Amino acid sequence: MKRKYRKPEQIIKLLRQAEAKSGEGQSIGDICRQLGISDATYYNWRKQYGGMGLDEVKRFKEIQKENSRLKKLVADQALDIDILKETLRGNY
Repeated sequence: MKRKYRKPEQIIKLLRQAEAKSGEGQSIGDICRQLGISDATYYNWRKQYGGMGLDEVKRFKEIQKENSRLKKLVADQALDIDILKETLRGNY
């Protein structure tokens, strides 16, 4: 089965639909089949996005991108430091 990638806004919308259907007494398995997702996907989404609003999700994604960028920057600097240390060892 081809994997679908959904935007956080779409995930929040699906979670809200699932909560509404759950309130009507439908089982999680039935709800997931109707939404076209697996039970595991539903629970992972609920764990990650449960209780968040759209603004919070957007900010969360921005923070994740910034964190990723900073990790790459630190890795590059660590590599530069290692190269400089190797260079200095060769001079003695």
